[in-house]
Amino acid sequence: MRRCGYCDFNTYTATDLGGGASRTNYANLAIRDMCLTRAWQEAHGVHEPAASSVFFGGGTPTLLPASDLARMLQAVRDTWGVAPGAEITTEANPDTLDDAYVAELADAGFTRISFGMQSAVPHVLRTLDRTHTPSNVEAGVRAADRHGLRSSVDLIYGAPGESLEDWTTSVRTAIGLGVNHVSAYALTVEPETKMGRKIAAGTLPKPDDDDEAAKYEIADRLLSEAGFQWYEVSNWARPGMNRATISATGATWTGPASARARTPTTTPRSHQPGHHTPTDSAPRARRRGEPVEPAGDTTTAAVRSWEIAHPKRWAQAMELGRVPWQDSETINPTEAGEEELLLGLRLRDGFDTTALAGAIPESAWSELEKEGLIRMEGERAVPTLRGRLLNDTIITRLMQYV
Repeated sequence: MRRCGYCDFNTYTATDLGGGASRTNYANLAIRDMCLTRAWQEAHGVHEPAASSVFFGGGTPTLLPASDLARMLQAVRDTWGVAPGAEITTEANPDTLDDAYVAELADAGFTRISFGMQSAVPHVLRTLDRTHTPSNVEAGVRAADRHGLRSSVDLIYGAPGESLEDWTTSVRTAIGLGVNHVSAYALTVEPETKMGRKIAAGTLPKPDDDDEAAKYEIADRLLSEAGFQWYEVSNWARPGMNRATISATGATWTGPASARARTPTTTPRSHQPGHHTPTDSAPRARRRGEPVEPAGDTTTAAVRSWEIAHPKRWAQAMELGRVPWQDSETINPTEAGEEELLLGLRLRDGFDTTALAGAIPESAWSELEKEGLIRMEGERAVPTLRGRLLNDTIITRLMQYV
């Protein structure tokens, strides 16, 4: 097991971890995290509906035994419930599972596997420090087919040394696998990663914006011709199969370094379970890591928190009986609206231009439409292909108004 050269995920060596957190007890700790989170929600009047989607990811969950994933999924059912027809997904490196593993996932109730394919070209996989081969991807998808699970694949474009022909091969191979969902992401190079250091030293070329734009257009064209529809800037799906990308808004995430958003209670704080009104007027300072209190009025749209990143300290917090939050913040309605803008302009459904209390003038939308960056569908602004390529430009121009 090794970390890919471009990866900046929250990873540690066994020495870094020390005692208190490891692969062998991760599932138990994650289940404890769920229980503590649920207790916090109940104490603060937060109603969490049954999950309509459950996603294991942000790393390689399939490094754990399938039985651990099954136990964690059952804990979600026991803690919040899972809605009928919910999509239940795990990410997987293609070389970390076999037919027996997939069968166990199917028996546990998983409905989809998202394979980290990244490329179908061996030399590109080597550049990315991937450990799997193209044949591993096909074997995984076929195993999922046999056991009635849907499959999706993630691709990365812009790797050093990847030609347009290489990228075309990868997209065509993904389509040929018969999957119903494809994600394609431009390579992001972080300076502290192995790849980032090589690029800084000049031993690998830096990704080129024009090259990445050309590859995005290739992906969009080939996927569209194959019957896929784009529904988010980096995601394409066959009709009716676009549930794979989850908005963090309103979702609950658990695990080291994860983030979650909360919808607070509308019950006044003085009526919340366990609330104590201090006798003196001076507010008590909130300790770092202590959850903020939802305001219980129109000044707060949500509470966002993020969990302790280091697995050992994450585990130690739960040993003390507290939700393992590193810190948290309240989100006011204006900030929530800004986040809706950021998300909406990445989606095929677009953004309602009448939202944000009309803060963005009609002229701003008209200019974007004239420049071919959006098209108006009624009162919704939908990014064009050019707008998807220049999404950051659109956002920057609109954010000055909100």
